[in-house]
Amino acid sequence: MDGIVISCGGTGGHLAPGIALAEAVQARDSRTRITLLISQKKIDSRLSGKYPHLHFLAVPGLGFSWRPLRFFRCAVSQLKGLLFCLKLLLRERPAVVVGFGGFTSAGVTLAARLLGIPVALHEANRVPGLAVRTLGRLATRVYLPEGVRLPAVRAPRIRHVGLPVRREIVDHPRSAACERLGLNPKRRVLAVFGGSQGAGPLNDWAHEHLAALAAEGVQLYCVSGPGKGEAQVRELPLRAAKPAPEGMASDAPVGPPAESTAAAPNAAPAPAPTPARETPNAPSETIRAIFVPFCDDVATLLSAADLVVSRAGAGTIAELIRCGTPAILVPYPHAADDHQRANASFFERQGGGVVVEQGDFSRLKREVLDTIFNDWLLNQLRSNLRRMDRSHAADFILDDLERLSAESAAAKSAGSVSARFATPALTPPPRAGSAQ
Repeated sequence: MDGIVISCGGTGGHLAPGIALAEAVQARDSRTRITLLISQKKIDSRLSGKYPHLHFLAVPGLGFSWRPLRFFRCAVSQLKGLLFCLKLLLRERPAVVVGFGGFTSAGVTLAARLLGIPVALHEANRVPGLAVRTLGRLATRVYLPEGVRLPAVRAPRIRHVGLPVRREIVDHPRSAACERLGLNPKRRVLAVFGGSQGAGPLNDWAHEHLAALAAEGVQLYCVSGPGKGEAQVRELPLRAAKPAPEGMASDAPVGPPAESTAAAPNAAPAPAPTPARETPNAPSETIRAIFVPFCDDVATLLSAADLVVSRAGAGTIAELIRCGTPAILVPYPHAADDHQRANASFFERQGGGVVVEQGDFSRLKREVLDTIFNDWLLNQLRSNLRRMDRSHAADFILDDLERLSAESAAAKSAGSVSARFATPALTPPPRAGSAQ
């Protein structure tokens, strides 16, 4: 392909897969011109700043709302976005345009349609969002999760594929990940986060249960979200903690309960216990709880965590699957079309974790402790997550985009040749007696 424009702004869930696709394009052919369209939000500028090798442009636009004043502002900003995208596409002439949903996809999809450029839209959630439902009729291709339908789009234009995940989101050795985050690899780790924007109720739950988690020997790493709390590290007393099992500090996942004393073939020997592990209730031992407003290294956090409590955005779930980290999902109850509940329910049915509703937080602590110390269950969940992984998603989409680009170029070439050699239509002679 000569060039590609990827619209992926608005939230981390839109931006991350756009970056993943751009990296796949760059890895395949570094000569391809890549432009990523993002929003003017701080979350977009923060995440895009980590990728100086990619070209980002902030496009005008606001999210949709039925409130009169907001609706008017949205319409004006989207018109500005359309004009911005028309100028961009006329200048760049990309082979294809890709949109990952959200309000930044509207202007560039309409502009590409007006200019005859193939458009592909990707929907990550189990319930398609407003942008994809509305713009899907204009798209040459629509990518949907497995088993999801979009009645407004004809089946031949739909492909079922997973969500592209950034190259750096891979599982790291657990002990190294813990040490990098300042955590003890010999103790269980619970990670709590609410997506790119954070989640106040999850932060509140984490603060309220610090002492109870520490008493059980569970370390906490909470990503509170921008503007939702200051960074802090707390050391809490270990009271009646459950000792970590032998081999916890190894890089391998915690194994299921052994039924025999025979060692597994080629298994690494368990490390010798430290004095602190021999006396887990020593007065000097403490359990660490860390709160940060933002996490720049998601892969390290997911590799260190034995269990995650999080919202149920499609991007978060895709990263959990890629790193094989079991999770308790708490869907955001006010998400558009309740798509987070649909995402979480599918994740639970596939065996990746458990769903706890926000209105049932009294159950969350029990689910956390019952899961994080159940070695057999953790291994079973990890096995299910490996089965769910769709690591080929970016390459699948890129292969399909190259076909779309080639088909579009061939059609334009054929049309141009036909027009050049077509016999001019003859004007029929006027009828007798007609006015001259």
